[in-house]
Amino acid sequence: MSTPPSDVSQWLLDATAQLPAEDGRQVAELLLGHALQRDRAWLFAHARDPVPASAASALQDLLRRRLAGEPVAYLLGRRGFWTLDLEVSPDTLIPRPETELLVEQVLQRVAADSDGRLLDLGTGSGAIALAVASERPRMQVWASDASAGALAVARRNAASHGLERVQFRHGSWWQPFAGMRFDVIASNPPYIAAADPHLQRGDLRHEPASALSSGADGLDAIRAIVAGAPHHLNPHGWLLLEHGWDQGEAIRALLRDAGLQAVQTVQDLEARDRVSLGQWLA
Repeated sequence: MSTPPSDVSQWLLDATAQLPAEDGRQVAELLLGHALQRDRAWLFAHARDPVPASAASALQDLLRRRLAGEPVAYLLGRRGFWTLDLEVSPDTLIPRPETELLVEQVLQRVAADSDGRLLDLGTGSGAIALAVASERPRMQVWASDASAGALAVARRNAASHGLERVQFRHGSWWQPFAGMRFDVIASNPPYIAAADPHLQRGDLRHEPASALSSGADGLDAIRAIVAGAPHHLNPHGWLLLEHGWDQGEAIRALLRDAGLQAVQTVQDLEARDRVSLGQWLA
């Protein structure tokens, strides 16, 4: 990589030329804005300003890491989700827009003034729990993760958004919630098959494997969640699961076999199966 140019405009041109063409300019602006702690409008207004020497080394490191394939969200330490700006780290899955469909489906089943109980299993950065808590201020919200590092990030996100009422617990799936029942249980669990070649491509190479893959068919975690759901759902409570585009039929079968009713799969904006859900009526 070349020595950093002397002004903002030239740095952006040089970085854009090195980055993948499809989003090179956008990524260059994000990296420069992050290093300078300035927004995009400032970069345009100060195109001829010199790049401070104090930022040049950090910028070269950010550019090097991006060229090596590290996700932009990890470089910035942030990712927007729902209405929230969330801290992310290599301990957490990067929140994705398709998971907002899961939040929408939860909110459709929870009245605006509900004081019910919601559980987010495998919370990662806290995205699902905090999005629901921000929209349903009276709800009692719990969230768990097997990763202590992920929980630390989720707790900081809760504090930064004034959502300290969300309670976090450390442990795998149902282990932290013995004897507890909830009105809604939501999860974006690992669901990629262990041998799926996509795990070795793009951003997935850098995200925690335990948050991505689960067994030979990708359904081990979902089987564990579904099997325990009847013991943790209140009567008329809902279980909602995000999953892969080709897993809807298998997950609907799991939900029905566990005794859940009103089982259905909701498709995303690209008409792919994305969220399956069922209601516990016993």
